Amino acid sequence: MNAMLETPELPAVFDGVKLAAVAAVLYVIVRCLNLKSPTAPPDLIYQDTALSRFLLKSCPLLTKEYIPPMIWGKSGHIQTALYGKMGRVRSPHPYGLRKYLTMSDGATATFDLFEPLAEHCIREDVTMVICPGIANHSEKQYIRTFVDYAQKNGYRCAVLNHLGALPNIELTSPRMFTYGCTWEFGAMVNYIKKTFPQTQLVVVGFSLGGNIVCKYLGETQANQERVLCCVSVCQGYSALRAQETFMQWDQCRRFYNFLMADNMKKIILSHRQVLFGDSVKQPQTLVDSDLSRLYTATSLMQIDDTIMRKFHGYSSLKEYYEKESCLHYLPKIYVPLMLVNAADDPLVHDSLLSIPRALSEKRENVMFVLPLHGGHLGFFEGAVLFPEPLTWMDKLVVQYTNAICQWERNKSQCSDTEQAASGQE
Repeated sequence: MNAMLETPELPAVFDGVKLAAVAAVLYVIVRCLNLKSPTAPPDLIYQDTALSRFLLKSCPLLTKEYIPPMIWGKSGHIQTALYGKMGRVRSPHPYGLRKYLTMSDGATATFDLFEPLAEHCIREDVTMVICPGIANHSEKQYIRTFVDYAQKNGYRCAVLNHLGALPNIELTSPRMFTYGCTWEFGAMVNYIKKTFPQTQLVVVGFSLGGNIVCKYLGETQANQERVLCCVSVCQGYSALRAQETFMQWDQCRRFYNFLMADNMKKIILSHRQVLFGDSVKQPQTLVDSDLSRLYTATSLMQIDDTIMRKFHGYSSLKEYYEKESCLHYLPKIYVPLMLVNAADDPLVHDSLLSIPRALSEKRENVMFVLPLHGGHLGFFEGAVLFPEPLTWMDKLVVQYTNAICQWERNKSQCSDTEQAASGQE
């Protein structure tokens, strides 16, 4: 009799289990997609100057909320994965001419040159010199999207193809791109300056490219001549500080490290004959034992220590990271500099963001922009599910450079007016 009375309660128990399971799944989804995270304008760190006030007035994106796609856009991992897997949505195909430059060591640097598709807002000749992220080049979708947008805003664009990154271009010397080598970028900039003597430059770097362009500008004052401004997006600032965080599992950085190392291995091995061949004769040349260690490498640090540092004769990984990072060159940049990172970037540990934060608190020419969301080079926008082709990052970079161009034009006009007035006196 007691058993018969208890059986009707079993379905209620099962319903409770189902509800608990559904609640647990929903909780995991909300946590993983970060759905409870608010949208807000980016955090800005800057000195209160006439230039910064002009930028805040002229760049609405600096003070507006960045609103990512509602369902998945608040997850830095999904933003990063979408950038890594598909780059951009409905990416255009800008037409450019490929240029080849022979370096002093026999390497052949390449870059693609894209002419403007509209008149610039200040009706001047302005060229964006662009350095992509690690192992990237002008054919990557996020680069194509940005270049097309810049062209339509009146900019000529020159995009460096990292040495060894293009699958159809063979190496002509036993050397590839490295974390901070500025030789190829410098050669591209010098070509632009010589070919277009009237043009002014806007320097743009994405991820690893951000490190290269900042290091290039800080290496010598001459590198900043004719440069209007510089924009760095999603770089880590110090490889030496970053190496420990890249081996940690929080935010899945160790997993991302493994994926990037695997991609680097494929690129290096695709140039195996040139890098490891018998005809290679140079100091600290790569040997068969290096090739064996490369096969077993599971992190970028192992590849850097085994292969990359030896291209420039560094005696240790620590020396390589110290000298190839832009950290010590940032204070030597005097042109307007905008440093952009995302707070939820799974590749750039929060501790590294103290570098741009401290710099922008001390230097009047630096503005640090930190939105809550965006991941690593994601910054997708969209209503609910599907992202728009153009990202917040693309718009911000062009908006900022337009404002800097206008600022410089206003200064020039004021100077001309003052000279004319003093002449009349």
